[in-house]
Amino acid sequence: MPREPRPQWECRTGEPAHAAARQERPMLICRGWRWRAALRATLPVAAVALSAAVGATAQTVEFSDTTLENGLRVIIAEDHVAPVVSIAVNYDVGSRNERRGRTGFAHLFEHMMFEGSENVGDGEHFLLVANNGGDVNGTTDKDRTLYFERMPSNQLELGLFLEADRMASLDITPENLDNQRNAVQEERRLRIDNQPHGHTFEAVDELAYENFAYAHSIIGSMTDLNAATVTDVSSFFRTYYAPNNAVLAIVGSVDTAAALELVRKYFGPIQRQPPPPEVDLTEPPQTAERRASYDDPLARLARVDIAYHIPESLSADHDALSVLSTVLSSGRSSRLYQGIVRDTQLGVQVGAFAVSNRGPSLFRVIGIAAPGADVAALEAALYEEIDRIKAEPVESWELDKARNDARRSFVSSLGSSLQRAILLSRYTLFYDDPGQINTRAERVAAVSAEDLRRVAREYLVESNRSVIITIPAPAGAPSGGAPGQGGF
Repeated sequence: MPREPRPQWECRTGEPAHAAARQERPMLICRGWRWRAALRATLPVAAVALSAAVGATAQTVEFSDTTLENGLRVIIAEDHVAPVVSIAVNYDVGSRNERRGRTGFAHLFEHMMFEGSENVGDGEHFLLVANNGGDVNGTTDKDRTLYFERMPSNQLELGLFLEADRMASLDITPENLDNQRNAVQEERRLRIDNQPHGHTFEAVDELAYENFAYAHSIIGSMTDLNAATVTDVSSFFRTYYAPNNAVLAIVGSVDTAAALELVRKYFGPIQRQPPPPEVDLTEPPQTAERRASYDDPLARLARVDIAYHIPESLSADHDALSVLSTVLSSGRSSRLYQGIVRDTQLGVQVGAFAVSNRGPSLFRVIGIAAPGADVAALEAALYEEIDRIKAEPVESWELDKARNDARRSFVSSLGSSLQRAILLSRYTLFYDDPGQINTRAERVAAVSAEDLRRVAREYLVESNRSVIITIPAPAGAPSGGAPGQGGF
C-alpha cells in the first residue's frame, strides 16, 4: 500500500530540551544532544518501583483501547486540564530478547532511533520536537524499549509523524552504526567503568540469574557491539520494530476520534512483521547461596549487595514484597535506616526494592558501609533486620505508612500526562491490561502484615540469595573478583 505524503515541518537550529520521566525500575536512560546516558541510581528505585506497582483510587483514568489492522495497540486518554499531549511508544523488546554474541542491540537502538528516517534527518527528531515546544527521550530495560514525546497538544500530528516515520523507515547505515556504537562505548566508560561501584548492579544479575535472558547487562558487551554489522542491526530492527510488536499511548488534550484518525493516517500503512521469537525466561530454582567479591579501585567505601529470587511483577507476592521493601527502606523511620545508619552506624546508605520484571524478578538489599566499619558486620545487620520481619508482624503504623507512601507517589505521578501515557503503554505491553492503572491500588491495599511475614519467610532465605561484597582497592590496583562486563 503506497504511503501518503508526509507533511513537512521546518527544522530550525537550536538546542533541544530534554526531560526524563520517572521510571518503574532500573534502566538505561539516554539524554542530551550528545547522546550521553545515565544509569538510574540503585538505591532510590524502591519508591519508584513501588509507585509503578499500585494504582490511585483518587482518580480514574478513562481511556479507549484500539488495535489497528497491522497489530498496533493504541491507548488514548483525554485530559483537557492543560493544552499538552504526551505520546509513549513501548516496543516489546529489551535486553532479554538478545542472544549470546549479540548483546547490547536493544539499548543501541535507543540511540539509533534518533539517527534519522526517510523524511527526518539525523538529529532532526530532537530539533523538531524542541522547536515546537516539546521534549523527547527514550529508555531501555530488560523487558522493553520506550520512546516518548511531551508537546503542546496542537503538535500531536508532528509527534505521531515522527514516531511513525522512524518505525517505518529508520536510516540504518554504516556511518550511523559507527556513530552510535562509539556513543555507547563512551556511555559505558562514563557511567559504569569509571564510576565507584559502577559494575555492581550488572554483576548482581550475572551472579543471581542462570538464564542468559536476564543475566546479561542492558548495555551489553562492547565486543559484541564492535562485531555487529549493518545486516545484524537491520535484522534486529525488522524483527522487533514493527507495529504488531508495539503499544502506542496518547494522553492529553486531544479528541479521541481525531487522534485515532491521525494514528491510522501515519501508522496504518506500516506493514506488520512475523511475530518475534518467544523468549524462555525460565529460571532454575536456586538451592544454595552464591557469593562473590570484587576489588574496586574507584570505591572509597565497601558495599554489600544481596539479591533474592522472587516472582514476576504481576504476582500477588510481588505486591507484598514491594510493600515490604518500603517498610525496610523508605525514609528515616524505616527499619534499615534506624537499625543500620542511626543505631549501629555500620552503614551510611541502605536500601531495598523489588525489581519489577515481567519474568522472574529479584528482591535487592543494598548497604554501603560507614568509613572503617566491618563489612561482615554490616552484612549480618542487614540479615538481622530481614529476620525481624520473619519473626513478628510489622506494626500497623509501618504498614499504613507503606501503603500511604505508595498511594501518594502514584497519585503524584498520575498528575503528569507523560506518566499516564508511560503507565498505560507499560500495563498494556506487560499484562495486556491498561486498566491496571485504575486497579493496582486495590492489590496493595489488600497486603497484610501477615503477608509481609509470609513472603519474607518464603523468599528472603539463605539458599535463595546471591551476595556480592565490593571492597575498596588501592588506587591503580586491577579490578576483579566478581562476574561482570568490562573489568570483572
